[in-house]
Amino acid sequence: MSKPENRTKIGSLKEMVGQEVTVAGFVDIRRDHGKLIFIDLRDESGKVQMIALPSHAEAHALAGTIRPEWVVSVTGKVNNRPEKLVNTNEPLGSLELEVLSLEVLSKAETPPIDVREDGHDIGEEARLKYRYLDLRRPRMQKNLRLRYTVTKLIRDYMHKNDFVEIETPMLTKTSPEGARDFLVPSRLQPGKFYALPQAPQQYKQLLMLSGFERYFQLARAMRDEDLRGDRQFEHTQIDLEMAFVKERDVLDLVEGLMIHVAESVGKTVLKKPFPVYTHEEAVKQFGADKFDLRPEPRDPNVMAFAWVVDFPLLEKDTVTDKWTFAHNPFSAPRAEHVESLMKGEDLGNLRAQQYDLVCNGYELASGGVRISDPKVQRRVFEIMGLTPEEAESRFGHIIHAYEYGAPPHAGMAPGLDRLVMLLANEPNIREVIAFPMDAGGHTSVMDAPSDARPDQLQELGIKINTKDK
Repeated sequence: MSKPENRTKIGSLKEMVGQEVTVAGFVDIRRDHGKLIFIDLRDESGKVQMIALPSHAEAHALAGTIRPEWVVSVTGKVNNRPEKLVNTNEPLGSLELEVLSLEVLSKAETPPIDVREDGHDIGEEARLKYRYLDLRRPRMQKNLRLRYTVTKLIRDYMHKNDFVEIETPMLTKTSPEGARDFLVPSRLQPGKFYALPQAPQQYKQLLMLSGFERYFQLARAMRDEDLRGDRQFEHTQIDLEMAFVKERDVLDLVEGLMIHVAESVGKTVLKKPFPVYTHEEAVKQFGADKFDLRPEPRDPNVMAFAWVVDFPLLEKDTVTDKWTFAHNPFSAPRAEHVESLMKGEDLGNLRAQQYDLVCNGYELASGGVRISDPKVQRRVFEIMGLTPEEAESRFGHIIHAYEYGAPPHAGMAPGLDRLVMLLANEPNIREVIAFPMDAGGHTSVMDAPSDARPDQLQELGIKINTKDK
C-alpha cells in the first residue's frame, strides 16, 4: 500500500475550501444512497463528510465497497455544503469533501464493540479486551488528550518555578508506604528480591540531601492494594520535594499548580485561597478527612479544593496493637511535639507536619515536612517496634545520609490519575488511563497475570506450590 503524500489533517479543512487535498483516516460510517455515497472519515483532528459521485466512476465504485473502521486515503475537493444540509452539531458540518480518488490502506473486520458512542453501556471486560478499539471512541480520545494537556501544564508550571525533573529507580528496596509491595526476583542474586516503588519517597529525600533544592517528576508507582474506581495497582503521581521550606511554602506551591491546571482547562475553582481544616476539624465537621465542599446540586465543572493539616503522627496498628506511622515514617512531628516524641510520652496526641489536599470528595494528594534529624528518625523507628538492627537493615542508608548534612525539606505527591478523572468528569480513573486493569487486576488486551515458563522459574530459583493453584 502506498503512503499518503502531503496529507492534510481533517481539522484543517475549514481553511481550505475550494482546494484539492489528500486526507487519510478511519471510516466512521458509510451511507449508500445509490448514486450518492456519503462517507464520514475521521482522524485525530476531526471528522468530515465525504461524497462520492457517479461522475468519478472509479472512486464511486470503490466507495461502495468500503466498511466502517477501514483505513483509507482520499484525494478530493473541499466544498461548502448546501445551506440546508449544514450540520451545526459538527465542527466541520458546513463542509463536504468531493471524492476524486480513493485508496484502501487497510481493511477491518466488523468491530466486536461499538466505537462511536461513549461506551458506558458496554461491559468492562469487552472494553478492556479490545482497548485499542475502545480508545478510538471520541470520549476516550478527548480524555487522553486532556491527560496530555494536564501533564504539559504541570511541567510548564514546575519548570517556571525552578524545579528540576529527575527520574528515580523502578527497581528498589521495599519501603513502608501503607500498602503491599510488588516484588521482583533477582536472577543475579538468587533468593533476593527488588521491590517496585510505592512512591519515590526516600529517593526524593536523598535528592534534597544531594543539593537539588527543587525536584519533581511524573512518577510511576505501584501498590499491591485492593482495586477500586479511584485506585489501580499502577498509578502516576506528581512527585515533588523542596529544600529550605516550611509547610506553608509547599501548600502555596501546590495550590498555585492546581489553580493553574484547573483554570487552564476551563474549570472553576470554588474558593481561593483553598480553605484549611485541621484533621480534627474535618472529622468532626464532615465525618472523614476527605469531603466535598460543592453546594448542591454539585456542578461537575467546579473544583472544590481544601487542605487538611495536623494529622496524627502515630496510630495503633489494629492487628499488633503497636504504634505505627499514620502516613509514612518520615513525617516530621510538629516542633512543639518533638520533646514528647523523644520521651515516648502522649504518643496518641502527637501531631505531624502532614497535610492532604482534597477535592470534590477525593483525596488528591498527601505530603509532609520530613524528619531531617537522624536522632528523631531513629526514635520513630524505635517507637514502631524496630530494633536498632532492623532499623539499620531497612533504613540505614537514609539515616546515615542525614549524618552528612540535611537541609530541612518537605514535599507532596498529587495523584495525576485522580486529578485528570475529576477534570474529565469521569466516574473512575480507568477512563483516563490508556491501558488500565480491570477490577480483578487483569491487564488490558494482554493476558496478565499469566503463568511463567518452567525455564524462567528455574533460572530464578523459584518453585510454585502447585497445591495452592
